[in-house]
Amino acid sequence: MKYLKVIAFTHKQIELKELGKLVICEENLTDKLQHVKAEFGISEIFYLATCNRVEFVIITPEDVDKAFANKLIKALDIDLCAEHMGAFVDAASIYQDQEALNHLLRMSCSLESLVVGEKEILSQLRKAYEDSREAGLTGDCLRMFMTCVVKTAKEVYTNTNIAKNPISVVSLAYRKLNDLKLCSNARILIIGAGETNQNISKYLQKHKFSNFAVFNRTLSKAQKLAVDLNGEAFTLDGLKTYNKGFDVIITSTSATEPIITPEIYASLLNGETGKKTIVDLAIPNDTAPEVLERFPVNYIEVCSLSEVAKRNLQERYQELTHAEAIIAQNMAEFIQMLKQRRIELAMRQVPEKIKEIRNTAINSVFADELQGMDQQSREVLERVINYMEKKYISVPMVMAKDILINNH
Repeated sequence: MKYLKVIAFTHKQIELKELGKLVICEENLTDKLQHVKAEFGISEIFYLATCNRVEFVIITPEDVDKAFANKLIKALDIDLCAEHMGAFVDAASIYQDQEALNHLLRMSCSLESLVVGEKEILSQLRKAYEDSREAGLTGDCLRMFMTCVVKTAKEVYTNTNIAKNPISVVSLAYRKLNDLKLCSNARILIIGAGETNQNISKYLQKHKFSNFAVFNRTLSKAQKLAVDLNGEAFTLDGLKTYNKGFDVIITSTSATEPIITPEIYASLLNGETGKKTIVDLAIPNDTAPEVLERFPVNYIEVCSLSEVAKRNLQERYQELTHAEAIIAQNMAEFIQMLKQRRIELAMRQVPEKIKEIRNTAINSVFADELQGMDQQSREVLERVINYMEKKYISVPMVMAKDILINNH
């Protein structure tokens, strides 16, 4: 486990708006991770970016510290100025060995989330890992760790009330939107067809909103969400020419530059001058700051939800102890399993070594004596040797496991 390392940039040390500067564009993410994997002696890696964290989970024998983190971020070519680079690295949390696993377990159970009790983090974590696994960036070590992570999270969500009446960033955003008392035929533009907008769309459908236009970089994904909403589908370029006006924009993309520029926003208004609403759940924000300066907007973003999130944490405080007990138990079981696995790997050589000794004894050390034995005696001796060989293979494994259990 000593090779497991995590470099984490989270909402606890860094403002959410600033975290967006660390987000890597999905289009060249795999290439960049392959590059740092080769350059820094990393055997396995995956990258996680959500609305409140950016993390690198790696397997490496290298010493991972702030200097390592600094070199890694530079090698990823995220285009940060020296000032931002220094600030981010100073604010990074670095975990290794058991601390790294404990962090992953707490994160998957939402104990490290902006909104404690939201289950989205587990699916986000699994997707980040699966994407890297399919790209050939991970191997057996991270597979084992992720098995433990998923098992633990499911136990916490099943056996505690930490996710009872679940609250998430999406649900909090919808509450704020709902407070505006929009009519059910309000014109809603949805920019991005990913998981976040899929989730908020479920709330909109539940409350009978019916007038949608969906924009996404990939048209097929926009069409899929538009079918669910009985709306229209467009590519992102369609924002430049869309002329049906709007009342609400809901946006959440992985873009590293603003999607809603002053020019795009003015075009979307199509001559209307009333106060509109933007729900921006992207990190970094999809809305350019100039839009808020030049136009009257009800603006709902992740940062504005933090106070509600704090109250949510207080409401769920009693469940934290129960969740942490489950995490501690799974940690202990996993460490025990790792020890047993190491013994099993070491013991794989025992059968080969015993066979070598057997062959040396028969063919070299006692070859002359065996030549003088009759056939029946040789067969009896062969059965004795075979019996002892099997016992010598099994006994060390049993003894090693007994020692491991007694020491534990």
